[in-house]
This record gives sequence, C-alpha cells and structure tokens, in this order.
Amino acid sequence: MKMNLPNKLSVLRLCMVPVFVVVMMVSDALWANLLGTFLFGAAAFTDMLDGKIARKYGLVTDFGKFLDPLADKFMVIGAFLVILYKSMGDFPRNDLFCSIFFWAVALVIFRELAVTSIRLVVSGSSGIVVAANMLGKIKTCTQIACVIVCLLERVIYQYVQAPAFLEEWLPFSLFTTVIMLFFTLWSGINYLASYWKYMDPQK
Repeated sequence: MKMNLPNKLSVLRLCMVPVFVVVMMVSDALWANLLGTFLFGAAAFTDMLDGKIARKYGLVTDFGKFLDPLADKFMVIGAFLVILYKSMGDFPRNDLFCSIFFWAVALVIFRELAVTSIRLVVSGSSGIVVAANMLGKIKTCTQIACVIVCLLERVIYQYVQAPAFLEEWLPFSLFTTVIMLFFTLWSGINYLASYWKYMDPQK
C-alpha cells in the first residue's frame, strides 16, 4: 500500500513508541532519561508535522484520520505507563503523585477506549471516519506537555539540588497532570455527546 508523507510520519510515530519505552525501561541513568525525553519529543513533533502537511497540501485521507489519533494514543499511553512504573519505583516515593497519576492514567485509558469504540461504531453504521476535533487536539497537547514535564522534573531533581518541597510534592508534574486530565475527560464527554445519535441499541 502506497502512503503519502503524513501517513508515513504517523507510522514512524507508532514505530518510535516501543523504542522510547525500551530506552526508558533499560536504565535510570541520565542518558536514558534524556534520550527517552528526546524520542518522545520527536514523536510528538511528527504529530504536529503530519497534520500541517496533510492540510496544506490536501493530503487528508480516511486512513490518516484513523491512523493519526491511534498513533497518538499509543504514544501517550505508553509514556504514561513508563512514568507511572518509574514513579512507583522512586525512593523516596511520592505517594501523592503516584496515587493521582495512577487514577489519571486509568481514566485516560478508559477515555481512549471509549472514543475508539465510538469511532468504530460510527464508521460501521454511517461510513463516517471520525477525525480528531479541536478539543481532541488540545487534549493531545496537554497530554504531551504532561509527559514532558513529568519526565524532566524527575531528572532535574535527581541530578540538580532543589528545595525539599519540590522533590516532595512534584508540583509541576501534579499541575500538568490535573490540567491534562480535565481536557481528557472534557473531550471524551464531547465526543460521546456529539456521536451518541449513532449508538442505536436496536442495531
């Protein structure tokens, strides 16, 4: 199957996810954290790039509408699971952050499964391919920001002398997690409300 450039970038983003996970899981050394953060940032950059190219040159396809948000989900959920795993293993462990982040990740996964199911139902019943709307794109941006902040804040406190309250509370990670969760739930409810008319229990 011949793919255009935006779709190739989406496939590249999918392929970068397992590389990012392996790099982050193989070591807690500075090089692994920095390389992992770079890989995630590069993957996130392809998300912005493929959309801009597709719209500018008229390369928007149904395959791209399906693949682009799917690649985003793998990228973000993979990163969230890595952060959760590493945070649970920190010593001393920040129990407040771990508890909030655990439930945030659970709700993100639930939302993504629900929206993906909606897309499949709508596509099957009406032939419409549900593309990401503006609220969904804002959600993705906040998720990307949350991942980068959580990764960098852990690294900074490991290698740079910081006030004790920062290491204890991880305020920047907590703040971006709450903002990310707000937009994740809002966009999920918005998708449900917009496409509920296709959820016919008689079909």
